[in-house]
Amino acid sequence: MTFNVLTAEFLHETNTFSVRKTDLAAFKAYNFRIGNDQLKTFEGTNTGVAGCLECARKFDWDMKHAVTAHAGPSGLVTTGAFDTIAGFILDAARSKMPDGVLLPLHGAMVPEFCEDGEGELLQRLRDIIGPHIPIAITLDLHANVSVKMCDLADIIVSYKTYPHIDMREAACHAGDILQRTMLGKISPYTLRAHRPMLGEANGGRTDIGPMIDRFERARAYELEPDVFAVSINAGFEEADIADIGPTVLVTCQGDRAAHQAFAETIADDIWARRAEVLNTYYSVEQAAAIAADFVRTDGPLIIADYADNPGGGAYCDATALLDALLKSGVTNACFGPMADPAVAAHLHQHSEGETLTVDLGGKTDPHFGGGPITVTGQILLLSDGICVGDGPMMGGLELHFGKTCVLHVDGIDILVVSEAIQMYDQQQFRAFGIDPSSKTVVGLKSMQHFRAAFEPIAGKIIVCDCGALCTTDVTKLPYQKVPRPIYPLDPDMTL
Repeated sequence: MTFNVLTAEFLHETNTFSVRKTDLAAFKAYNFRIGNDQLKTFEGTNTGVAGCLECARKFDWDMKHAVTAHAGPSGLVTTGAFDTIAGFILDAARSKMPDGVLLPLHGAMVPEFCEDGEGELLQRLRDIIGPHIPIAITLDLHANVSVKMCDLADIIVSYKTYPHIDMREAACHAGDILQRTMLGKISPYTLRAHRPMLGEANGGRTDIGPMIDRFERARAYELEPDVFAVSINAGFEEADIADIGPTVLVTCQGDRAAHQAFAETIADDIWARRAEVLNTYYSVEQAAAIAADFVRTDGPLIIADYADNPGGGAYCDATALLDALLKSGVTNACFGPMADPAVAAHLHQHSEGETLTVDLGGKTDPHFGGGPITVTGQILLLSDGICVGDGPMMGGLELHFGKTCVLHVDGIDILVVSEAIQMYDQQQFRAFGIDPSSKTVVGLKSMQHFRAAFEPIAGKIIVCDCGALCTTDVTKLPYQKVPRPIYPLDPDMTL
């Protein structure tokens, strides 16, 4: 039997504290494709779209792909952008009633007009297709999963890795459950357990720490009868919304009480270990001192500028760490990306080899991570900023930094870009003439995703909190809408 399946990918992780709203241009600058055209470019990549394509082949679906829309993490999604992208999906459902729906989503999208973008999308879709056509969605491990999302989606499968190297796998998993549902073999629903926390203590790290055991238990439970998927979401704490925090989801059928009890045991463990932090967060001064004393043996010292991670919606222009590294006198180093479109455009008016002075970074909000720093450097390279990843997360995917320049300042190659994209892949340096594996010190803006590509070359890794918008000190963020009490804003609270 051939089923008509509607697919679409609509991804955004919204940092509600960011002053940069996410309009349609932001989606078009990152990844925006309408319909089935160009889907072949996603074949074999680590994306939800690739998983949809794999399922279509495996199950002989008549697949109608409405849209792929993905913008980098940033501020509230504008009403116009949301309505336009959602409109492609809704119009596709109206034009041909599907037998099932498979949507790779994020789970932490916040539009201007409501707190739950995914819940709103699902509600609009349900208003068209009714309550009985099965909907399967995939979510990022950092989703803030609402009750509404669980009520409206029959099937929810979240990534089980951070760095996220299983995005295609999650879509394949969800598609397999959807196929069995459309055949009438199963009748899944999704239940939810939640704890009053802004996020899991370590942001959901799956390379070390307690999430390893939690996911082992999740995978074991998925082998039980009537259990189809177990998702553990760390939550996304840079969102001032009511439905925030870690959740455990079970997509299942049958004994609701037993499935809920299992979910609660995982949620209890997340709560019980809420203060167990794996990372040591160095100040910029401490990180620079470590860099100055570092002697390279097996590989470079990699410093993750955690708090200015554009993958969490930070501005990617914080200067505090770079300034400290320059003052420490480190050499044979690289740093990036530094998002400063004005400086990038200015440098492109000059030529490679020229030396000039610029006020770099810190222009969006100097309160978060430092204001502009004056540097004098030589232009090593000018580029359009396009590169193709070859690592575990971004292999085969094209990334666009916009106008890009490599500026060499006092022993540090600084990657100056126009578009803020966190460091996922070594090609984000290599494509612009910087070999991170040959450096003594590598400073990069990322929280955790960098580890997939950079950990294999690292001699040592440290994490720095420069005080930017994704700072670990959440008391610096002006929460107003999160329910209180909530941990860690209310550290002494009890359940």
